[in-house]
Amino acid sequence: MEKIFAGLIFVMNLGAFLTMGLDKRRARHNQYRIREKTLWYIAFFGGAVGATTGMKYFRHKTKHSQFAYGMPILAVIEIGIFAYLFTLFG
Repeated sequence: MEKIFAGLIFVMNLGAFLTMGLDKRRARHNQYRIREKTLWYIAFFGGAVGATTGMKYFRHKTKHSQFAYGMPILAVIEIGIFAYLFTLFG
Protein backbone atom coordinates (compact mmCIF):
# COMPACT_ATOMS: atom_id res chain seq x y z
CA MET A 1 0.00 0.00 0.00
CA GLU A 2 2.76 2.45 0.92
CA LYS A 3 4.58 1.71 -2.34
CA ILE A 4 1.46 2.64 -4.30
CA PHE A 5 1.07 5.82 -2.26
CA ALA A 6 4.76 6.72 -2.73
CA GLY A 7 4.46 6.06 -6.46
CA LEU A 8 1.39 8.27 -6.69
CA ILE A 9 3.17 11.09 -4.87
CA PHE A 10 6.17 10.70 -7.19
CA VAL A 11 3.99 10.82 -10.31
CA MET A 12 2.09 13.90 -9.09
CA ASN A 13 5.31 15.75 -8.31
CA LEU A 14 6.98 14.76 -11.57
CA GLY A 15 3.87 15.93 -13.42
CA ALA A 16 3.90 19.24 -11.55
CA PHE A 17 7.60 19.75 -12.30
CA LEU A 18 7.12 19.03 -16.00
CA THR A 19 4.02 21.23 -16.16
CA MET A 20 6.02 24.19 -14.83
CA GLY A 21 8.65 23.55 -17.50
CA LEU A 22 6.03 23.28 -20.22
CA ASP A 23 4.37 26.53 -19.16
CA LYS A 24 7.75 28.30 -19.11
CA ARG A 25 8.49 27.04 -22.60
CA ARG A 26 5.10 28.21 -23.84
CA ALA A 27 5.68 31.61 -22.22
CA ARG A 28 8.99 32.03 -24.04
CA HIS A 29 7.44 31.10 -27.39
CA ASN A 30 4.30 33.25 -26.92
CA GLN A 31 2.07 30.19 -27.09
CA TYR A 32 -1.14 29.29 -25.28
CA ARG A 33 -0.38 29.15 -21.56
CA ILE A 34 -1.45 26.85 -18.76
CA ARG A 35 -3.84 28.61 -16.39
CA GLU A 36 -2.50 29.57 -12.98
CA LYS A 37 -5.56 27.89 -11.49
CA THR A 38 -4.49 24.61 -13.12
CA LEU A 39 -0.97 24.95 -11.73
CA TRP A 40 -2.46 25.44 -8.25
CA TYR A 41 -4.78 22.44 -8.62
CA ILE A 42 -1.87 20.21 -9.56
CA ALA A 43 0.12 21.50 -6.59
CA PHE A 44 -2.79 21.20 -4.16
CA PHE A 45 -3.48 17.59 -5.06
CA GLY A 46 -0.01 16.34 -4.15
CA GLY A 47 2.38 18.08 -6.52
CA ALA A 48 3.51 21.10 -4.51
CA VAL A 49 7.07 19.88 -4.01
CA GLY A 50 7.47 19.22 -7.74
CA ALA A 51 5.85 22.54 -8.62
CA THR A 52 8.13 24.42 -6.23
CA THR A 53 11.17 22.63 -7.60
CA GLY A 54 10.01 23.38 -11.15
CA MET A 55 9.54 27.05 -10.30
CA LYS A 56 13.11 27.29 -9.06
CA TYR A 57 14.66 25.12 -11.78
CA PHE A 58 12.90 26.80 -14.72
CA ARG A 59 12.82 30.25 -13.05
CA HIS A 60 9.12 30.39 -13.68
CA LYS A 61 6.49 32.33 -11.69
CA THR A 62 9.14 33.38 -9.19
CA LYS A 63 8.15 37.06 -9.28
CA HIS A 64 4.49 36.33 -8.57
CA SER A 65 4.22 36.64 -4.80
CA GLN A 66 1.37 34.15 -4.52
CA PHE A 67 3.57 31.55 -6.20
CA ALA A 68 6.87 32.64 -4.64
CA TYR A 69 5.49 32.34 -1.10
CA GLY A 70 2.38 30.20 -1.42
CA MET A 71 3.87 27.28 -3.32
CA PRO A 72 6.75 26.62 -0.88
CA ILE A 73 4.35 26.92 2.07
CA LEU A 74 2.02 24.41 0.43
CA ALA A 75 5.01 22.13 -0.22
CA VAL A 76 5.99 22.17 3.46
CA ILE A 77 2.40 21.42 4.47
CA GLU A 78 2.22 18.53 2.00
CA ILE A 79 5.52 17.09 3.23
CA GLY A 80 4.13 17.17 6.76
CA ILE A 81 0.89 15.49 5.70
CA PHE A 82 2.71 12.82 3.69
CA ALA A 83 5.14 12.14 6.55
CA TYR A 84 2.23 11.78 8.96
CA LEU A 85 0.38 9.43 6.61
CA PHE A 86 3.49 7.30 6.10
CA THR A 87 3.98 6.93 9.85
CA LEU A 88 0.30 6.22 10.35
CA PHE A 89 -0.09 3.61 7.61
CA GLY A 90 3.48 2.59 6.84
